[in-house]
Amino acid sequence: MGTTETIPDTVARQIVLPEGHRDNDSLFEAYRWLRENNPLGRATVAGYDPLWLVSKHADIMEIERQPEIFTSAGGAAKGSVNPILANQAGDAFTKSINNGSLRILETLTYLDPPEHTEIKDIALDWFRPQNLAQWESVIRGLAKSAVARVLETDGKIDFVQDFALHYPLHVIMSLFGVPESDEPRMMSLTQEFFGTADPDAARADVEQLTPDAAARQWVATIQDFFAYFETVLQDRRANPRDDLATVIASARDANGEYYEKEIAYGYFIAIATAGHDTTSSTLAGGMLELGRHPEQLALVRGDLSLVPHLVNESLRWASPVKHFMRTATQDYTLRGRDIHPGDRFMLLYQSGNRDVDANPDPDRFDLTRRPNKHIAFGYGPHMCIGQHLAKLELRVMLEELLPHVKSITPSDDSRFIQTNFVGGLKNMPVVIEFDR
Repeated sequence: MGTTETIPDTVARQIVLPEGHRDNDSLFEAYRWLRENNPLGRATVAGYDPLWLVSKHADIMEIERQPEIFTSAGGAAKGSVNPILANQAGDAFTKSINNGSLRILETLTYLDPPEHTEIKDIALDWFRPQNLAQWESVIRGLAKSAVARVLETDGKIDFVQDFALHYPLHVIMSLFGVPESDEPRMMSLTQEFFGTADPDAARADVEQLTPDAAARQWVATIQDFFAYFETVLQDRRANPRDDLATVIASARDANGEYYEKEIAYGYFIAIATAGHDTTSSTLAGGMLELGRHPEQLALVRGDLSLVPHLVNESLRWASPVKHFMRTATQDYTLRGRDIHPGDRFMLLYQSGNRDVDANPDPDRFDLTRRPNKHIAFGYGPHMCIGQHLAKLELRVMLEELLPHVKSITPSDDSRFIQTNFVGGLKNMPVVIEFDR
């Protein structure tokens, strides 16, 4: 391996380790260093397998559009690789309790086409914009209720903990048909699911000082989700309703048989977690920038037709899905580097969305950006199935909230979740001046 391939240890650790993501400014400086100095470089961090860090927008797209070359699931050896970065101890623990496989969930993240395509088709039509349109009035009602509650406050709130986390969860659970009384349990599980490396989201039943603690928490949280959704699965098969849970629970394979229940579990967990946390992180990230740039707030308040563009810029800016992993199945040349079977790639979506070659002046938050070439939802076959729902939720909320927001004054105490996978702001103290 040539020395020019190697990424300096400080940069590699900032990006690979979950604790490097607490300091957002340093993290994005590390991304910038990669793009400008070593856009496709090798990282070797103690406790982790060697991997390539992919920082450029075009390279991420090139990998994502070729799942037969860059596998998510392990190619022919299904379950042999992890599509989510874990340390070596974590992967070893997962294999030890899962018959030697890293495929701990039967969900789209762990699948390659054609299996991925078959499972994605279960709910694909439900997530199309034409179908989601019928749910807009329901979502708007939930947004109005959330806005009404925050207008009763004095405006001194933690925007994440007091507002942004709750609305997307309420939407997802309502579309699932999950009782509102169960939402606190779902909130706890979703935070544990994505906060495996964050001390504030640690489970009491997992020893946090062990190298495999994150994997143990991940597995324990998945098992809790299974236990909850087993009841949902059986109920919807026996008593179908007009909800998303019924669509998933009632799906049958080519032989007319119900899919294995693990397929339904995987869908339920993916939608309950990713459909909640990513949306709340985007909402908070966008509102923080409106607070920092009052002229942008005034612009969109004066013309609510700009809200969809604000949504896209917030997605680009926050990029709450920080990475997915891919593994090469054959020799390949990418950005002049020789790639070999088994090489692993960490796709850095946050970095790709700040790539000047894709989005000029990328470090400026600009809701008038045209075009906006963000890849916050990924690209290719693995592009997020829930992207249209997320955009709908965000648009509706911002249309309802922004007319009441005269100003947002963020404090200097905002904190980010300690995670290298999915997450964003954990705390965002603000003072909002409301136009009631």
